Amino acid sequence: MRSLCFFLLTVLAVSPIWPLGENPTVGDPFLIVSVSDKQISFIHESEVQSTYPIAIGKDGDETPIGLFQIIVKAKNPYYRKLNIEGGSPENPLGSRWIGFDANNTDGRIYGIHGTNRPDLIGKAVTAGCIRMANEHVEELFQQIPLGTKMLITDTTDLEVVELAKEYGAI
Repeated sequence: MRSLCFFLLTVLAVSPIWPLGENPTVGDPFLIVSVSDKQISFIHESEVQSTYPIAIGKDGDETPIGLFQIIVKAKNPYYRKLNIEGGSPENPLGSRWIGFDANNTDGRIYGIHGTNRPDLIGKAVTAGCIRMANEHVEELFQQIPLGTKMLITDTTDLEVVELAKEYGAI
């Protein structure tokens, strides 16, 4: 019995649990961010579940392009740059933070987050993050687990469904 427990613990410790491989598998939650269209789409169970408008990085601080993974989730995130408590109306991160691993960061530099300035959604105004209305980021936050893959693209020639198929989410 002891040997079996040791074996199982060893296997679990060295084996990736989620996600397996570079791309998502069919049916997994998957995000596609179109910086060209300033939209984020949530794909799950092989269907586009929702699409939301976003703000993206400004010139010189562009939102990174590539395939990334969600590695941090936080409710009412603390804004370190200006020492603003989570939940404060002055907090530019809004009510949720969904961090991803762009440019070898730890999910605390680049993220999908809410805003205290919803009037800026649809514009290129961030320091590389993806900004959403608080009610939208709260919906998304509930639906995606840590490990969710996310494609950020600037291509305009493919539809979201085609991209999801190309990356194995559909």
